[in-house]
Amino acid sequence: MVARARVLLVAAVVWFLATTACQAAQRDYATALTKSLLYFEAQRSGRLPPTQRVQWLGNSALKDGADHGVDLTGGYYDSGDNVKFGFPMAFTVTMLSWSVVEHRARLAAAGELGHALQAVRWGADYLVKAHARPDVLYVNVGDGNSDHACWERPEDMDTPRRSYMVNATHTGSDVAAETAAALAAASVAFTGPRGDPRYASTLLKHAKQLFQFARNHRGLYHNSIPSTRGFYSSSSDEQILKLVWNRTSCCGRQSLSWDDKFVGAQALVAKLILQGKLPNNGRHAEMRSNVESFLCNVVQHGDGRSGRLPPGGMLYLQPWSNLQDVTTAMFVLVTHADHLAAARASLQCGGVRLPPAQLVSFARSQVDYILGKNPMKMSYMVGPHHRGASLPSIRNNPRKISCGKGSEYFHRSAPNLNVIDGAIVGGPDNNDHYDDSRGNYQQGEPSTYTVAPIVGVLARLLHN
Repeated sequence: MVARARVLLVAAVVWFLATTACQAAQRDYATALTKSLLYFEAQRSGRLPPTQRVQWLGNSALKDGADHGVDLTGGYYDSGDNVKFGFPMAFTVTMLSWSVVEHRARLAAAGELGHALQAVRWGADYLVKAHARPDVLYVNVGDGNSDHACWERPEDMDTPRRSYMVNATHTGSDVAAETAAALAAASVAFTGPRGDPRYASTLLKHAKQLFQFARNHRGLYHNSIPSTRGFYSSSSDEQILKLVWNRTSCCGRQSLSWDDKFVGAQALVAKLILQGKLPNNGRHAEMRSNVESFLCNVVQHGDGRSGRLPPGGMLYLQPWSNLQDVTTAMFVLVTHADHLAAARASLQCGGVRLPPAQLVSFARSQVDYILGKNPMKMSYMVGPHHRGASLPSIRNNPRKISCGKGSEYFHRSAPNLNVIDGAIVGGPDNNDHYDDSRGNYQQGEPSTYTVAPIVGVLARLLHN
């Protein structure tokens, strides 16, 4: 009797500890989700709304577009600097929108659907402004070289704010098509519950015009705007993703990124196949096969082309801002896992069959690594290389801080003066080492396109 009581007591303790650990993990995901959406408010450019929650940030760049007589205020600064790069911004809006489309109910259950839609709208509003005429798209505001040479908070910017566009003679079908994809995806996000059908219609109208513009005037945008080469040069056309978002229908890839969207397009086609809306043959079957080969590589049951696992267990693909590839890969992984589960299917990797739950478990391990379960025992949801976060808040110190004065804050060894909640840095190297210094932009700079995919991943992990 006593022995049985002991067994029952041990079982109860094990159950309690497991339940407590699970609840703690869920709380971590919930907090991380809230902060990931808060991060986008810290990246806002333009006149801030009354609902602004990040209080250390003020209005900035209120004359953007004035050099061309257009209103280009708003949008997002891409990373820790003060330039608005349209190419990665469009990808950011695409991934935020996709997070809403795939995980609307989960975001709503977490109380974050409203904030997610606000994040999508802030970016989409700007992209609509940037599409000033059917064959004109403004793609950059600011000069990357002068901006990167100056450590200033956005409210004090005195570096050039030149506006750059693509048009019928200075082409950029890549950025035009990616912007079309972003607006098409955003239109889908605003079609569902708590959406805005009229706004969705406006977004779709611009998406169609931009896609036609891209089809009629082909060319890589960095050839028309050479100054962008050193920051966000393009390697391919983007039209395939826009087509898939419009429900129409290629090659294996190593990652999904602001420069390469094929994996995303393949994942969407695979979804339609699993739903019975596209036939599983021909080019469609090839695209599904490619995305599943990519995912097999990600979970270490392939040829290794999509990253390997260092000792600490983080997926590693590249030395510069590796976590941007990790968060996008995990988004595709959990999303495809859900599509497989709905179709009562599994991922076939050679002779190994992986059930959807195993794919989600792998994604969970990667998110846990980012949030602190790693050899450095630190969370990578942090942002040391960031101008606005490192300089005094304009609300507490309204006097202008010049470029030269700002560099003093850059070289300080003390922590940032403002907390940029939800930022995710580039991450550790292939030996799990991370140099936590403000000057280490290769590992320490957060970006919107790194955080946007994890919104959907965190929503997924919160609700099994």
